[in-house]
Amino acid sequence: MPLTKEQKTKIVEELKDKISRQKAIVFGDITGVKVSDLTALRKEMKKNDSELKVAKKTLISKALKENQMDVDLKKMQGEVALGFGYGDEIAPFRTFYIFSKENENLKILKGLVGGEFYEQEQALALAKLPGRQELLGKAVYCLSSPLSGMVGVLQGNIRNFVYLLSELQKVKS
Repeated sequence: MPLTKEQKTKIVEELKDKISRQKAIVFGDITGVKVSDLTALRKEMKKNDSELKVAKKTLISKALKENQMDVDLKKMQGEVALGFGYGDEIAPFRTFYIFSKENENLKILKGLVGGEFYEQEQALALAKLPGRQELLGKAVYCLSSPLSGMVGVLQGNIRNFVYLLSELQKVKS
């Protein structure tokens, strides 16, 4: 059943709002993906402060143009879904990528991060990056590793000094 003009306007307004609030958008092809899989993808994206929206290409194009973004969706094959990232910029890409491993019909087509568009290969590279928390953990480890090594060296000197004093005391006795 075709959408009415009012429904289309409402969808475009909703998309415009989401586009204006996003930090990243992943464009995905969902042709052949089961509704149950899309529901699971939506739930997983919600956990990562992201959101999945499916709409017609013409409505998506209109919302993008109204937000001064020029994307040619006609070149994209299949049904297009948008994954909006509101927190971590990489989260929607990673979530799409993980689900695409389980469901071969789901494909990443393009991406948008910080107003810059990425083609499929670049979007897949973004999806394979470690998450923010993992990167922060690695940074903390890199910063703390030399300090813990220094503490070990200093403790070794104190330990050796105490050992020397105990040996000197044995020699005097």
